[in-house]
Amino acid sequence: MRVLSTVFIFIMCITLFGCTSGSQVSGRSMKTATRSVNRIKNRLPEEKRIEFEISFWTLHDSIKNRDDFLNAIDGKTYDDLIDMGKEVFQERKNAGFEKYTQYTSWDQMITQFTQERLDQNKRKKVDPRDSNPSIMYKL
Repeated sequence: MRVLSTVFIFIMCITLFGCTSGSQVSGRSMKTATRSVNRIKNRLPEEKRIEFEISFWTLHDSIKNRDDFLNAIDGKTYDDLIDMGKEVFQERKNAGFEKYTQYTSWDQMITQFTQERLDQNKRKKVDPRDSNPSIMYKL
């Protein structure tokens, strides 16, 4: 029995060490990239989450070839993606890209999108079924 528990712990350790790239984006396929971005996004605080999402989709929009996009984001952390998003924003703003000329800086754009997200969450109607979180059902 002792040998079995030792083997089980050994297998668990190997599995955990093999899957430690939890803070990096996997660029093997679009599906794995989206999964890893969602996993990273859910671990971030709200202010970083929106900036991370915008950076990811800005990069996705700027790099049209899927393989080039996946190679560009593979192994990157959320800070790396945010820095890359800022660079693309500045390049597009300097080039006169219509959507970015209305913002004076990256921070202003992020602040505006954050405010829009907060306003959207305020408008959500509260479901009356959520007011009583009981597990008892009335039959």
